[in-house]
Amino acid sequence: MPRGSEELANARKEEIVNACAALYETIGFRDMTIRDIAAKTTFTRTSIYNYFQTKEEIFLALLQREHELWIADLEAIVRSHETLSADGFADELSRTLEKRGCMLKLMSMNLYDMEGNSRIENLVAFKTVYAAAREAVAGCLKKFFPRMSDLDRQEFIYALFPFMFGVYPYTTVSEKQKEAMELAHLDYPAYSIYEIVRAFVSRLLRTFP
Repeated sequence: MPRGSEELANARKEEIVNACAALYETIGFRDMTIRDIAAKTTFTRTSIYNYFQTKEEIFLALLQREHELWIADLEAIVRSHETLSADGFADELSRTLEKRGCMLKLMSMNLYDMEGNSRIENLVAFKTVYAAAREAVAGCLKKFFPRMSDLDRQEFIYALFPFMFGVYPYTTVSEKQKEAMELAHLDYPAYSIYEIVRAFVSRLLRTFP
């Protein structure tokens, strides 16, 4: 593909993903259509199919981009600090996830739909970046907690990443959910993404000062 054509294709993909991200702030995954996304781009709905075959592929590309941005923040932590205590690292890591509300929302609510209705090459591209995110976390642990063994790091990662799937629903509650909990007399303490992640990571690292 000529360089100009490749740059145009990448620019159009980015425009499509940007449109999806903007809509996702107010429209749910199931309600959004490719027509809705196309309406926020500078080209036609038909043109979108040159880059993405399904709505799920667009969302998967958005999730991939969110992970890439998270990786950049994790790498910045490594560059910016020579040492960090357990609480200091918990604080830094929590702030990176506080910025990735869209990523946490997609992971908790729509991952199976996105992966199930995307072509294998799109799924491989996402899984490659997902693996890089795990490696970025491992890189932080290697630098700041050298006492950790390979098994320790693996256990941390396999605790953190499944935990992340539940962060969004525990920190973002709709008015209908609030009403239901009140009627059910369910005590629901309000935590931000930062607060709930920081508390969890601090506990994980308690034995690694």
